[in-house]
Amino acid sequence: MACAGDSTKICGGSYRLSVYRSGAVTAPLATYNIVDTYIGPSFLTGFTHQAIPDPTNGRVNYTDQAFALAENLTFVSSDTIVMRADDTTVLSPSGPGRNSVRIQSIKQYSISLTIVSVRHMPQGCATWPAFWMTSSTVPWPDAGEIDIIEGVNDESPNTSTLHTVAGCTMSNSSVIQTGTLETTDCNWQDNGNAGCGTRPNKANSYGPGLNSVGGGWYITEKSISNGINVWFWARNDPSVPASVANGASTVKISDLGEPYANFPYNNCNYNSYFGPEAIIINLTLCGDWAGNVYPSTCPKTCVDHVNQDPADFANAYWDIASVRVYE
Repeated sequence: MACAGDSTKICGGSYRLSVYRSGAVTAPLATYNIVDTYIGPSFLTGFTHQAIPDPTNGRVNYTDQAFALAENLTFVSSDTIVMRADDTTVLSPSGPGRNSVRIQSIKQYSISLTIVSVRHMPQGCATWPAFWMTSSTVPWPDAGEIDIIEGVNDESPNTSTLHTVAGCTMSNSSVIQTGTLETTDCNWQDNGNAGCGTRPNKANSYGPGLNSVGGGWYITEKSISNGINVWFWARNDPSVPASVANGASTVKISDLGEPYANFPYNNCNYNSYFGPEAIIINLTLCGDWAGNVYPSTCPKTCVDHVNQDPADFANAYWDIASVRVYE
């Protein structure tokens, strides 16, 4: 989820995420070994709730961990974390936005493989959910931004996007991927900060389509030799690699096949445009993207819908089984 500003501006069912990382940024890896696993209660100790004003100007009020737990906006069990927007309160037009949740990992990851297992993601008119990575220690976007899962208003398929400082570009002649490269200029200052984005050719990769099949797995590689790559398998896809589905302690890139999104470093050197990044999971409503492209098929205006129709946000929740990180 792109946001202009400094590093304090954090933008954007059960499910499982794993991150694998190498720790160095000089040599490629064919095999990644697990370093961190976030499941259930470990999300409460490994991530912080970001109770900050929404830098994308959404109609939300991000809450701290204590409030989110007390109000059931965040719920954890032994194998689940659920994060949701409030779905009971009618809002005053002059008051704060709808209560919601945004969390950021305490650790940052450089060369790595991150696997998230999602059971359900927020859906509905006005929603803008994101699962993404950016630096928590340097001004945005000096160390880049990687939007892994992101979209608005239930528009499918998913979009995976990079946002960088000036000079980083992609081209169809250089990418090796199964998805469709839709935008090529990663510079946040161009094209309204659209970034360089790729979509998988799978309708079940986002929103209601993803939720209808019980979610799935997203895998993101940050590699010096291979660039930044993203894979997706739906929960009901029999071709998902066993190491991904089973949360193995090692994952081989050779087992993953061709990614749907490939961002090579031909015109985008890693050390110039990227660095260590935290993992962020959030849900905003309306705001700079979802509000500006709010479809006529949705009720009312975006802000009035958020203010007046709380029950319509009953499905606006993340259900994550795990996040695993490998290096």
